[in-house]
Amino acid sequence: MPPTIRFVRLPQIDPGLIQAHMSDPRVAEHMPLLTGAWDADTVAQFVATKEACWQRDGLGHWAILADGDYVGWGGFQKEGEDWDFGLVLHPDRFGLGLRIARQALGFARDDPRIPYVTFLLPPSRKNLGALRRMGADYIGDTSYGPETFRKYRLDTA
Repeated sequence: MPPTIRFVRLPQIDPGLIQAHMSDPRVAEHMPLLTGAWDADTVAQFVATKEACWQRDGLGHWAILADGDYVGWGGFQKEGEDWDFGLVLHPDRFGLGLRIARQALGFARDDPRIPYVTFLLPPSRKNLGALRRMGADYIGDTSYGPETFRKYRLDTA
C-alpha cells in the first residue's frame, strides 16, 4: 500500500532531520546553488526564509511526510510573476517524487492565484519524462545567480 503523503510547515520538523537531508551529497548533485556545509544555523536560516514566503505570499514550501516520516521539502515560491515549484526529496525517497508533485500540483490547480507553475531544473537532470507526461513545456534556459537552469511551465487551469 502506498504511503500517506502529508504536507506540514517546516518548523514542525526536527532541524536535525533537515540538516542530515541537505548534507547528503546525493542531494547536492542536482542542486548547483547548494554550497557549503549545513549546520544548525543554516537550517534555522533556511526555515526562516521559507516561512517568510508564507508571510509575504500566503504560500510557500512545506515539509513532506510519508506515513509520518520526513522525506523532504517542496512547494511553491513566488519568483517575479511565476509560481515556481520545487521538490527536494531524500535520495531514498526519490521514487515518491511524481506522486508528491501531483498532489502538490492539485493544490495549485485549486488556487486561483496560480494559473501556471514553473520548474527550474539544472542541466544535470537528465530524466525529464515525468515533466512531459504531466504536460509541462520547456520554455528556455534561465540564469539564477551564477547557474543556468532549464525552465518548464505547466498550466494549472
